[in-house]
Amino acid sequence: MAKVATNSNFNELLQDSKLVVVDFWATWCGPCRMLSPILDEVEAEMSSQITVVKVNVDDADEIAAQFRIMSIPTLLFFKGGQVVDKTVGAMPKPALVEKIKANL
Repeated sequence: MAKVATNSNFNELLQDSKLVVVDFWATWCGPCRMLSPILDEVEAEMSSQITVVKVNVDDADEIAAQFRIMSIPTLLFFKGGQVVDKTVGAMPKPALVEKIKANL
């Protein structure tokens, strides 16, 4: 199950030995609603390798500003607390799995 980030707990959530996939989204965003179930499915299948963190840009605007999120959905991939990759926009499951595997 994805973890929900707030302005106060975000940095703590990045301290994971697994690849951390951070999903920047909002309730009013259609493409975000398309990507969310795909991301949930991939997280369930790859839970030993990844952790998913969800950032609602309306609730955690400081985090969105820190990473200069201009479009959503945006996925940031973190290893050791550092951004190693980024995608913008919804994508099909095979493309998401390929992107994750490339960053493991």
